[in-house]
Amino acid sequence: MTGEAAFEVTEDLLLGGRVRLAQPRGGYRAATDPVLLAAACPARPGERVLDLGCGVGAAALCLHARAPGVELHGLELQPAYAALARRNAARNGAALTVHEGDVLRMPEALRALQFDHVIANPPWFAHGAASEAADPGRDAAHREGGAALEDWIDAALRRLRPRGRLTLIHRAERLPRLLAALEGRAGDMRVLPLAGRGGRPAKRVIVAARKGARGPFALLAPFVLHAGPRHERDADDFSAEAARVLRDAAPLPLDPGPERGGARNI
Repeated sequence: MTGEAAFEVTEDLLLGGRVRLAQPRGGYRAATDPVLLAAACPARPGERVLDLGCGVGAAALCLHARAPGVELHGLELQPAYAALARRNAARNGAALTVHEGDVLRMPEALRALQFDHVIANPPWFAHGAASEAADPGRDAAHREGGAALEDWIDAALRRLRPRGRLTLIHRAERLPRLLAALEGRAGDMRVLPLAGRGGRPAKRVIVAARKGARGPFALLAPFVLHAGPRHERDADDFSAEAARVLRDAAPLPLDPGPERGGARNI
């Protein structure tokens, strides 16, 4: 798979049509995770942002839709996905520079830069773990190759300027490893559990931290994605709060406060 012609693509819309996205029909496909990741990144115009493992550019382009004027860079291992990211950036009028390489061997041009923000959705599964992905591109996006989760975090922190912000989305069961990798290198940490429905365990988490900071750790109240106890109709059933983020491009604040239902400070 060396170019975007190697697979059939679909045309999809994110953020209520604010982002138009071409992505593989059978490979790795962006859903809610990159939209939530972008919403949790508090980048402002003029700041420089790196999307590690940018895929076809979904998170970076959602961030561009929310904060035009942000300087965007992406790193992508798979050339076909990198080509689609460039195509999507041009279609959405975003100045996204896509670098090809992996987190262990970044291109020299990328190693020369420091960033105000790094965002990432690292591979969900450890190397050697079972995966349900039959498509090679999807499997490569979901499963760690030579770079382990700790390598992703190390690469992100190396690219951040002092007190720069790291924002990650990952599976909840890997939260202990995420926090261990950040220990002693980043602080002012926020963890936002993402629950499919009220009263259910969180399957994913958003983790945010500042490089070299010493602020306290905060475990935020869960962000509930869907309304009601079960799916009962042939349409999405996002909660009102999730709909504002996923459709209306509202930010997803990670500061403890009454609007987020409070937090437990540890």
